[in-house]
Amino acid sequence: MTDSDAQLPERDRSAGSERGRWWRSRSVRVWAVSLLGMVLLLGTTSAYVVQPFVIPSGSMEGTLQVGDRVLVNKLAYRFGGEIQRGDVIVFDGAGTFAAEPEDPGLLGGLLRTAGAAVGLGPASGTDYVKRVIGVGGDRVVCCDTQGRIEVNGEPLDEPYLYPGDEPSTVRFDIEVPEGRLWVMGDHRSDSADSREYLGAPGGGTISEDKVIGRADWIGWPPSRMHSLRSADG
Repeated sequence: MTDSDAQLPERDRSAGSERGRWWRSRSVRVWAVSLLGMVLLLGTTSAYVVQPFVIPSGSMEGTLQVGDRVLVNKLAYRFGGEIQRGDVIVFDGAGTFAAEPEDPGLLGGLLRTAGAAVGLGPASGTDYVKRVIGVGGDRVVCCDTQGRIEVNGEPLDEPYLYPGDEPSTVRFDIEVPEGRLWVMGDHRSDSADSREYLGAPGGGTISEDKVIGRADWIGWPPSRMHSLRSADG
């Protein structure tokens, strides 16, 4: 065997190794591009169409439980759609239900956005989920002689109330300004809602402009997947 023959197998292994590295590098590139595409698709969908939202508290029990992932329809009130009494909405409470948040910085903002896009974390510390009880022009009163909330003089039927809860232990009588909403949690004894901010600007109401979208589905966990629209009627 010549010296050159002895070197041939080594040269073959080197070529194979180079091809392996090339294919691995290509696979990494394909994987990275696919992942980036998926993130961009999720981000675009989350920004304009449907956004997952993690339920952070028990204020909407037993309709929603802590840890539920709801799918928020961000197109529900665009193109002529109107917010209706009984809708479960997600809204930005900054300036009404909460102080204006601090700037999380570029990295913090990106991480929060990415987590919110796939439903792994809250979109913002100022986002809330509540049920619409009164819309602009409504007079909402607590309570009639039977303890029911009245809207425009009519008692409100609330089958979604948490078992054992009264409609409200806080008395109020408010006329909802146009373009604003009176919202309450279904778990009334565990919900800081419009009643909590009666003395604040807006009298506890929130602006329709702050509504992010309507919660239409529970998407996770699988055992609780169902339409909130059909549940609420």
